[in-house]
Amino acid sequence: MTTAYTLTPELRIKLKDPFGSLILGTPDETMTKMKALVENEKPAKIISVGDVVSRNLHQYNIHPQLTIIDNISLRDQHMPKEMAVEKTVYVDNPQGTITQQAIFAVKDALEKNEHTHIVVNGEEDLLTLIAVLYAPENAFVVYGQPHSGIVVVKVSPKNKAQAQEFLNSMKVSKS
Repeated sequence: MTTAYTLTPELRIKLKDPFGSLILGTPDETMTKMKALVENEKPAKIISVGDVVSRNLHQYNIHPQLTIIDNISLRDQHMPKEMAVEKTVYVDNPQGTITQQAIFAVKDALEKNEHTHIVVNGEEDLLTLIAVLYAPENAFVVYGQPHSGIVVVKVSPKNKAQAQEFLNSMKVSKS
């Protein structure tokens, strides 16, 4: 496992702010708003990052093409493995890092037209940046904002550039 990027303390603080549009509310409220957003905007793809938001999307019949989960919510609550998929890929991605293996898995899944789950041994949060970077324009990358709601990133050249800027501010592995 080769680490490509490592989170810096400065970037950790920046990434606490939503990277996209924050939809506040309970799961029922956020999923109702999300369903309307999907119907109105017809995104190229939907990618979800995180266990709770992924489970909620599936429960509300919004089925992401790519789901990135670690089967843990808020770092300690184990989540049930109940979502049906066409393909499951397992990657190692330690907390605070982005590995080459995880980058490849996200890129590969986004190039294919099958419902894929990437199950992360470690932490999936930073893979939001990789998903935004490699998703097609007008795709939605959705992740949870703990105790607030969900964040929807509509992929655009501006958001891709912002994701790349975040990655550029991380420590880059030379190996």
